[in-house]
Amino acid sequence: MTDTIFPDVPTLGERARAALGRRNLVFVGLMGAGKSAIGRMVAGQLGLPFVDTDVEIERVSRMTISELFAAYGEDEFRALETRVIKRLLKSGPRVVSTGGGAFINEKTRRQIEKGGISLWLNADLDVLWERVNKRDHRPLLKTENPKKTLEDLMQKRYPVYALADISVVSRDVRKEIIANEVLASIIDYTAKAASKND
Repeated sequence: MTDTIFPDVPTLGERARAALGRRNLVFVGLMGAGKSAIGRMVAGQLGLPFVDTDVEIERVSRMTISELFAAYGEDEFRALETRVIKRLLKSGPRVVSTGGGAFINEKTRRQIEKGGISLWLNADLDVLWERVNKRDHRPLLKTENPKKTLEDLMQKRYPVYALADISVVSRDVRKEIIANEVLASIIDYTAKAASKND
């Protein structure tokens, strides 16, 4: 009796990594969508480094995001964010999680389009609110009615997030499920892009 030899079947992560090639994977979406948590998990499965742009901005400026907003205002913060993202995308491939306003800024969006595949983690208001209302470190939500502010941000930003290459619904299921959907969507997106170019 001979042993059956099964060929090595690549994992979902390995297949997605091959599909990604030298490109970065850039997570976009509103605060609370899970960009950092899912991004870290996906980076692990892809075997790529993970960078959170807010953490990187705080590191290079030696100030928190809230302090930067208070000291310099949103316009200056966005200019710094664009510079940091441009630098990060040049030294890829890697998985990058961006702040909620990054993709809204046209200059930053162009850098992301040039430097990788953008992926929108799309969550509804109740999911986002459940995740963000427990902590008060988000400068844009320091308002009279933070849930209404969040809803207003969704109305304004979702049409722009919809320009991302890929969209995956972020919802209350295990993070592994969302991460696997992200990996599958990378494979699907690159296959469709390749067939368009044939």
